[in-house]
Amino acid sequence: MSNQTQHRPEATQTASKKPVLPRDLEDEIRRLRKEMNAVILAHYYQDDDIQDIADFIGDSLDLSRRAAETDADVIVFCGVKFMAEVAKILSPQKTVLLPDMKAGCSLEDSCPPEAFRKFRAAHPDHIALSYINCSAEIKALSDIIVTSSCAEKILQQIPEDQPIIFAPDKYLGDYLNRKTGRDMLLWDGTCVVHEQFSERELVKLKTRHPEARIIAHPECPEPLLNHAEHIGSTSSLIRFVSGNNPSEFIVLTEPGIIHQMKKLAPESVFYDVPGTSDGACASCNVCPYMKLNTMEKLYQCMVNRAPEITMTEALRLAALKPLEKMLAMSA
Repeated sequence: MSNQTQHRPEATQTASKKPVLPRDLEDEIRRLRKEMNAVILAHYYQDDDIQDIADFIGDSLDLSRRAAETDADVIVFCGVKFMAEVAKILSPQKTVLLPDMKAGCSLEDSCPPEAFRKFRAAHPDHIALSYINCSAEIKALSDIIVTSSCAEKILQQIPEDQPIIFAPDKYLGDYLNRKTGRDMLLWDGTCVVHEQFSERELVKLKTRHPEARIIAHPECPEPLLNHAEHIGSTSSLIRFVSGNNPSEFIVLTEPGIIHQMKKLAPESVFYDVPGTSDGACASCNVCPYMKLNTMEKLYQCMVNRAPEITMTEALRLAALKPLEKMLAMSA
């Protein structure tokens, strides 16, 4: 199996005639939300203004579960495509909108369904644990879906002699192997953001701020994780910050999360790690997919009720099965 080439998304093409936008986007979005009986979800990596107007802010699975519990007719998911797909899988009766359909994920891109199908067929004795950061098609080809917060708990329930494929994030899989002593067979996929963090720049930051506590998402490569005091999911990182306020923190994940950290720990100081070895690229630690969503696109998708997430019922049910296993095993 060869590593799949990952590409950054290009900006969504605009029509030759730009749409007329209202003077106060926030007021219009709130009006549309009420008129449509909609709920707006925002992932921690979204821009600050989108986070501030959202009904719920969180990680992908938590947002989908909370939306399913509401009486909203429409879910507007400000995140990336696989997240909106999960919302549709869990809430098939609701309309699910995504501000920009090009908001994808390098992990999803790294794991094409047909290639994964062949990989599974070559290892028939293995079960497949797939990180939630994958397409609905990959979920449908998997036995159990996991998140970074529940993966270890689920692994503990699987017999040690059961061979396991872990996809698509090799760094998260490697972290889980080291932490649990398993020997899962890892698909060769990575997150374009977490892979680019510079250990050199991290060490320089730590030297300048020796009291700062390093916190990291397990999608980072092992050399970076070796410096971290706390490793966990986005929600886990936020809880750690909230429980250790005031402090200084060096944050090894997409810096959009710092907006919520500052709200919960206003007396703390936060440093994000550059994404290149020379520190020259200020935006290389930013997810280019997450940032495709904007307030303008949020407004337009609510006005047009598009782009809408759709899938066949057969695919939805096939993808739902491993998600339900995850929910049962992580309860």
